[in-house]
Amino acid sequence: MAQLDTREKLAILADAAKYDASCASSGTSKRDSRDGKGLGSTEGMGICHAYAPDGRCISLLKILLTNSCIFDCHYCINRKSSNVRRARFTAQEVVQLTLAFYKRNYIEGLFLSSGIIKSSNYTMEQLVEVARSLREDHDFRGYIHLKTIPDADPELVRLAGLHADRISINVELPTVSGLEKLAPEKSAPQIESAMLGMKGAIEDGKDARKKYKSAPNFAPAGQSTQMIVGADAATDGDIVTKASTLYDRFSLRRVYYSAFSPIPDASAVLPLQRPPLMREHRLYQSDWLMRFYGFRPAEVVQAAGDDGMLPLDIDPKLAWALKFRENFPVDVNRAPREQLLRIPGLGTKAVDRLIRSRRFRRFTLDDVARLTVSIAKIRPFIVTTDWSPTLLTDRADLRSLVAPKVKQLELFAA
Repeated sequence: MAQLDTREKLAILADAAKYDASCASSGTSKRDSRDGKGLGSTEGMGICHAYAPDGRCISLLKILLTNSCIFDCHYCINRKSSNVRRARFTAQEVVQLTLAFYKRNYIEGLFLSSGIIKSSNYTMEQLVEVARSLREDHDFRGYIHLKTIPDADPELVRLAGLHADRISINVELPTVSGLEKLAPEKSAPQIESAMLGMKGAIEDGKDARKKYKSAPNFAPAGQSTQMIVGADAATDGDIVTKASTLYDRFSLRRVYYSAFSPIPDASAVLPLQRPPLMREHRLYQSDWLMRFYGFRPAEVVQAAGDDGMLPLDIDPKLAWALKFRENFPVDVNRAPREQLLRIPGLGTKAVDRLIRSRRFRRFTLDDVARLTVSIAKIRPFIVTTDWSPTLLTDRADLRSLVAPKVKQLELFAA
């Protein structure tokens, strides 16, 4: 490997990390150094490039330790047979970069992943050493997200959880057959075993904290994972079902979806074109339906078409409502929260405001219009004191009435 300076390594390894989507920093414990002790913070603002689900604007130094890898996963630009320029940081170089960027107020934390070098255990040791040195040698109190290696020694993964806020272990692909085809050196049982072990360690850490104040705070932001969408033949129904299983079995904080992106010198087994980014967006919406709107996974899957794919032109909640019209209209002045959450166009905050307000007044159509972006989308599905959609939900052309209008792009726009 040619000798590269730090700037060149950073250019290569930061670019290589862009394919990893799981870097939100929400959910961790609050730490700061405003008392003059330590360095860094999980609060506050910096130069920001991402938003956490709780609305905080965050910035992370997002890099790989190295883009060299002994594995040859077809979908990965850093695979062994890829003809990309290679670079590698030492653990101490990553530590110094993190501290230097933090002191310049460029970042609020570190997201660190790596290709597999020498062996899984050796790579995991290097990742742990970065987090350990930041925490113990420099008293770094900022956010740390470590991407762990599934087949590394469980003790190394446990050590990662002692220093990192969030741990993530990628399931890579939604189906076992897809993983066997595109990443034959990885094992689905091994990945799930690592996730199960991390779940147990997080729960043990929480129990210990309840009994002993001095117990270490183990991976307080929990664990997450990422699936690649569109690299294999898995349908949206397969992906939603897999995500639901992961949430249930491993108590994940988040499942991230990353639309497959064609890479240079791609393997012949990969599709030639990337899936539409809207597909990734619809999967995130379906994820929200399960986590915040009370939809069961099977109900989300029912919103998909006969081919198992969610429609791209309308969101999954509207697609479900159009398929199951017998559940509508919903009386906004009487219905319980779980029914209100099924109304297309009404979010959780709007529903909560509606429930608080209707204790003092009865809602009209104009009142509901103030809670939403498009009353036209909601109108066929609700009843108010002055509105009832007579026969509207039975109309054959209802979809065209409520679907977003397609806009013609300007050919000569600046």
